[in-house]
Amino acid sequence: MINIGLFGSTGSIGESTLDILRKHADRFRADVLAAGSRLEDLARQALEFNPSTLVIADPQRLSQLRDLLGAEASRFRLLAGEEGLVEAAALPTVDIVLQGISGAQGLPVSLAAASAGKRLGLANKESMVMAGPLLQETARRSDSEIIPVDSEHSALFQCLAAGRPEDVDRLILTASGGPFRTRPQESFADVTLEEALKHPTWDMGPKITIDSATMFNKALEIVEARWLFDVGSKHIEVCVHPQSVVHSMVLWRDGSVIAQMGAPDMKVPIQYAITYPARLDGTVQTWSPELFDGLRFFAPDLEKFPSLRLGFLAAEKGGTYGAVLNAANEQAVAMFVDGQIGFQDIFDSVATVMERHDSIASPNLAEILAADRWAREELASCF
Repeated sequence: MINIGLFGSTGSIGESTLDILRKHADRFRADVLAAGSRLEDLARQALEFNPSTLVIADPQRLSQLRDLLGAEASRFRLLAGEEGLVEAAALPTVDIVLQGISGAQGLPVSLAAASAGKRLGLANKESMVMAGPLLQETARRSDSEIIPVDSEHSALFQCLAAGRPEDVDRLILTASGGPFRTRPQESFADVTLEEALKHPTWDMGPKITIDSATMFNKALEIVEARWLFDVGSKHIEVCVHPQSVVHSMVLWRDGSVIAQMGAPDMKVPIQYAITYPARLDGTVQTWSPELFDGLRFFAPDLEKFPSLRLGFLAAEKGGTYGAVLNAANEQAVAMFVDGQIGFQDIFDSVATVMERHDSIASPNLAEILAADRWAREELASCF
């Protein structure tokens, strides 16, 4: 029995992971469930999966969680806050950490899991964007294994098994193009929150859905691929593929292209991260090529989506640029959701913050977190 520590258990990644654990209950067990604000869902999951440990982000809500668990509360070890999350990620009973916490707050969990020598199923792209070299070095020292859960990076991870790293010409990240692929740029100032939350193919949380609409998700994935696979930014390319069937591709020096394809369902990369190198029966409908007629691919519009230029910039320059790109975007999205700024303002304000940043070339964790705080404050000051 392999014990899973599931961080972000009540989000879309977490719920998909639990579906996999239900199907393969003879192989995997949820030993840790960690969540943010959805305590009712966490209590429901706890009573079904009977983990040893529950963790919540806010220590002040522990009593609320105990009340929801009622007489069953004594069955679980209850932890809270960043300290509790970090402790749970390093528990000796946990074999695999599935890291689905969204945003910069997931970085300490990723570092704790890597430091403890766990297999880290990484759905939190921000960890690699903010602190790729630090996270990779931590994993190397402890013999930790990082398996990407992002659909595109899982695809690249699988495609790269077809050859030697030195024979890679380009990593090609596919992008759906989001809901505004064909919308005129001059109308971006009028985009509403409701429109930005309607993704054409993927069912995701609000932050990543908006990031898809701005293509900042792909900007972050450029930086993630840079550090995850140790390739220079000139060897990374983005291709718009609206059907989201080809999840990414690798172009080799001999001209061969290896692509990973399948239904657009996160359960596939999640399951691969916890079963690698084995493949078990899946939980999604079997894919068939005749279901998709005429797959299309386009070059992205870098003028319409300047977010991609910022992603390539951060990947090329390294240092604290990744942390600043991520933090500025998180702050801008939060302000857009709250109605404080418009959709076009997301692009403009993040670009401004990136221009103002004086990067630190080889930052430690404290410097990364300081850059994160600076970027949030700097972006808010733009308005």
